[in-house]
Amino acid sequence: MDPIRNPYAPGAGQRPPELAGRDEQLQAFDVVLERIARGRPERSIVLTGLRGVGKTVLLNALRSAAVRAHWGTGKLEARPDQGLRRPLSAALHVAVRELGHPQGDDVDHVLGVIKAFAQRDAAPGARLRDRWSPGIEAPAVSGRADSGDIEIDLVELLTDVGGLAADVGKGVAIFVDEMQDLSADDVSAVCAACHEISQSGLPVIVVGAGLPHLPAVLSASKSYSERLFRYQRIDRLDRTAADLALVAPAADEDAAFTAEALDAMYAATAGYPYFVQAYGKVAWDVAPRSPITTEDVTVAAPEAEAELAVGFFGSRFERATPAEREYLRAMADAAVSMADAGEAVDETESVPTSAVATVLDRKPQSLSPARDALLKKGLIYSGERGRIAFTVPHFGRYLRTTG
Repeated sequence: MDPIRNPYAPGAGQRPPELAGRDEQLQAFDVVLERIARGRPERSIVLTGLRGVGKTVLLNALRSAAVRAHWGTGKLEARPDQGLRRPLSAALHVAVRELGHPQGDDVDHVLGVIKAFAQRDAAPGARLRDRWSPGIEAPAVSGRADSGDIEIDLVELLTDVGGLAADVGKGVAIFVDEMQDLSADDVSAVCAACHEISQSGLPVIVVGAGLPHLPAVLSASKSYSERLFRYQRIDRLDRTAADLALVAPAADEDAAFTAEALDAMYAATAGYPYFVQAYGKVAWDVAPRSPITTEDVTVAAPEAEAELAVGFFGSRFERATPAEREYLRAMADAAVSMADAGEAVDETESVPTSAVATVLDRKPQSLSPARDALLKKGLIYSGERGRIAFTVPHFGRYLRTTG
């Protein structure tokens, strides 16, 4: 089949041609936008899920919905080695420009507050180039969002931005990807700011996306975070949605899958959106003609697995040190031992930390440095005390097959 017409898109954060299985989240967000536009109270939103389930894609789709509603929007990706001030300032700068507020003086004042907020990130006595916020020409406003206390400053900043949005009857939405990578102080500040703006009725929301343990991170910061956010778990696609993700793009290109081929595709991908796109792309390329058959899927499987091994699994495994890789492999072996003993093991292969120590014949305390480093790198997460799991579906199977 013509590779130029191949519709499938297995890229990181790249929107697939058919965003299947996410209608519920998209419709719920439209309701949130409309309620806030009418002055009704609404909570900010947190999306959680494993790697490869399409959180970033959905986050971008929600932002597009906010843009269509004429909101001001901005997006940032949290990183463990970066504070919140600069990336959030850049995101809010974009959002303020999108609002199209007619009063230039009011806009300049808020931009000046954003600039002051960003510049407070620089060390005392920093050079001008380190204190300047690129793209914001308005002078920094003194005495607003520049106290140095991130919690106080963020509340003041979003209050001013929200007031500007309210002036023109619009809202502001800030989208935060990899939200679990925010520092503890920044998480606390985001929770406090969301709490304050919801009490004030300002049209500002935060839409965060992160790994399954993100709710626990937020709860550890502020006890009221459980009531502050609307949590939505993003999971793998059910059979109907997974089939649609393959069939609809193919139909647009006058191609099809046999029913047996769809059975084989779901068995191979388990409905994980990234895997669906990866297998779909290779199956299209190897198929001599439409419809794509089970034989085509069988031929495509080794190449699809090889590409996943390099781009999806391998790239993450390479980030680990030798000690961390030993810990990961022990997690995979512990999951097999549990399954052999008749215990239930899910797709994340959640295992007790004590089981990992048993596999390695080490004391659990001696493994803490490797475990903590893997947690910080986002390769594993702790959904409950005393247990750890892979953040990447089928990662344990990859480790067991690579030797």
